[in-house]
Amino acid sequence: MKAFVALFAFAALAFAQPQRPVETFQSKAGPIKITAIRHASLMMEAGGQVVHVDPWSQGNYDGLPPADLILITDVHGDHMDPKMLPKVKKASTVIVAPKAVAANITEAQALNNGESKTFGRWTIEAVAMYNEKRGPAPGKLYHDKGRGNGYVVAYGGMRFYLSGDTEGVAEMRALKNIDVAFLTMNLPFTMPPEEAAEAAKAFRPKIVYPYHYRGSDLAVFEKALAGSGIEVRIRDWYY
Repeated sequence: MKAFVALFAFAALAFAQPQRPVETFQSKAGPIKITAIRHASLMMEAGGQVVHVDPWSQGNYDGLPPADLILITDVHGDHMDPKMLPKVKKASTVIVAPKAVAANITEAQALNNGESKTFGRWTIEAVAMYNEKRGPAPGKLYHDKGRGNGYVVAYGGMRFYLSGDTEGVAEMRALKNIDVAFLTMNLPFTMPPEEAAEAAKAFRPKIVYPYHYRGSDLAVFEKALAGSGIEVRIRDWYY
């Protein structure tokens, strides 16, 4: 009876664990696993190292390993969450962020648009992310050019693009050789699915995942890329 109760409790615990979407890619240096956490938050794992991107307290981090590297894209609270950092970092964790974030998270290493750095087998390149036309009031933008970073993260010959909060700007459209893109789309802060699809057609990633898409009609994005040769993968970032 005790064994049955213990087995039932274990099964209930396992059932209660969040069913996070997980994708695995095979690189020349071994598998790369990416776990969707929430909104713009995700985790990358490869070669025994863990990278957390935009860790946010609204995500469920139960059971996830701490970061060796943390990437932060912007100062907004769904990307820069100082209260969450102690929960996902350890003493040796390196934090990489734009200068505006590093002004608040003083332990972060600042990386400007267009700059890159290496971390073990990972290469991190900062890409401009910004609004050109959308903002809270005339003459103001939600994201000013130069304040935030998207990132191209390379490992084992594979290149992953994390757009951060941006419209389909020239820097995105000029990207080359992107294997997997995580592309933001939500109004009013970034861009609608139609614009995101047009941007994807410009830089042609092999695979694209919508993320940071709360309230967007993803069917519009998927339909706009039908026949383009770009594989669209829809996953639930709000489970």
